[in-house]
Amino acid sequence: MPVVCVWVPAFRLAVARLTQPGVDLDAPLVLADRIERGRVVDCTLTAAALGVRPGMTLVQAQAVAVDARTVFDDPAADARVWAAVLDALDAASPIVEDGGLGRAFLEMHGIAGDPAGWLAAVRGTLAGIDLPVRVGFGPNRFVAHAATWRGDGLVCEGDPAAFLAPLPIELALDESIPSRAARAATRERLRLLGVTTLGELAALPHGPFVRRFGAEAARWHDLARGVDDAPLEPRKRALRVDRALYGEGEASSQEQVLFALRTLVGWVVDDLSAAGKRAGRLVLHLECEDGETRELTTRVAQPTALPTTLFELLRARLEGVVLGAPVTGLRLAAEELASGGVTLSLFAASDPDPDAIGVVLARLDAALGEGKALRARAVDGPRVERRFTFEPFTVEALATKGPQPEPLPLAAGATLQLQLVAPRPVDVRMMDGAPRFVGSPPQQVVEFAGPWRADEAWWARATGEGAPLARDEYDVCLDDGALLRLARDDAGWTVRGVYD
Repeated sequence: MPVVCVWVPAFRLAVARLTQPGVDLDAPLVLADRIERGRVVDCTLTAAALGVRPGMTLVQAQAVAVDARTVFDDPAADARVWAAVLDALDAASPIVEDGGLGRAFLEMHGIAGDPAGWLAAVRGTLAGIDLPVRVGFGPNRFVAHAATWRGDGLVCEGDPAAFLAPLPIELALDESIPSRAARAATRERLRLLGVTTLGELAALPHGPFVRRFGAEAARWHDLARGVDDAPLEPRKRALRVDRALYGEGEASSQEQVLFALRTLVGWVVDDLSAAGKRAGRLVLHLECEDGETRELTTRVAQPTALPTTLFELLRARLEGVVLGAPVTGLRLAAEELASGGVTLSLFAASDPDPDAIGVVLARLDAALGEGKALRARAVDGPRVERRFTFEPFTVEALATKGPQPEPLPLAAGATLQLQLVAPRPVDVRMMDGAPRFVGSPPQQVVEFAGPWRADEAWWARATGEGAPLARDEYDVCLDDGALLRLARDDAGWTVRGVYD
């Protein structure tokens, strides 16, 4: 899979140079996220030589680099410039993967030409965008990324492992370990073993290395050898309606904020109507006088373009939000746009009201935090305690299926619900290989079902990872009417669930 990587080093700094006057990337320069309680997003090499590091507070950075100039990041400009880059790359390949701000990958399979011609074509599509672009070619995503890290215009057509050998192990760790702290700890462990380059990592025997560092280490080892079989994921075409209200004074009370917000909602709804779309999600960005910014996401239960519904959702989402200074700017974006038509039904009287449910969800997000309203979903699994998962509570598009039959009475078709409980020890007396008495004082087992065998991670003793599990589970009905789920393992009997 021939892949071209496009990389813009220090992308946010490059955008600041485009959008802000007098920015010199050769001078000591600190890029911060905001004025009050700000942190360093990026810095030039000359500022880094003075001791500035991304993640520092702005006060710390200004203390170590007194003469460095400070400019502030503009996320909207970053997104706008990067979207323009991705749109331009569509002319070079139909498959473009967005690797995050400043990095993109293009699949060149089926496109006429050779690596040198592909790099020239990609560079030509970006000729109208004044950014310090690097391009590189490789047989897969990781090798192409490494080519841009080594320099501009490099091509790997030979052995990928030899091409990668002199590069530092950080390239593979950054690709496969999301946590910065975990990457640092892993890098230190490898350094103690004398492994600092991808070539030294590739030379380690695969099996022992994976057993020592865990299953995720197989990914590092593959990357160090130039193996990356993951296909590119074409970027999604996201539709967005965005309106802002800045420079109109300040709002120091809730009523003033809501009045301005109602105006913004009206503008957004006008744009949605003109495009024939409905909003599936709202993103509200607030900017305060003291520099504080707040971004609130509101889910729409069923996509809509009704201004009253959108306004009520936003008002519910703002409940409980406390700001330390007057609001000086508002930006409202409508995302996840759907077509404007609404399906009508003859049997919709018993359907839940999606607008009311959406307001409830917005209030839950405001009270508990975004994404904290969860619901349980049953999944397949060998262990009873793993046969469910929690997922964000959403309301799928409602589709009425007409009048539904009344449920069968319990006697005709009983349905029992298993309620999981914290495992607790229980005395069980076995007779003829089956549980006959449970508890203390003992209750007679009237009926039982099972055993169902759960046997997992039997290989753990050999690999030294995890813990093996071997147990038998039974459903038992006691003479007092209780219906329990019991489990038996090496530690004895436990109650795992109760049927309602």
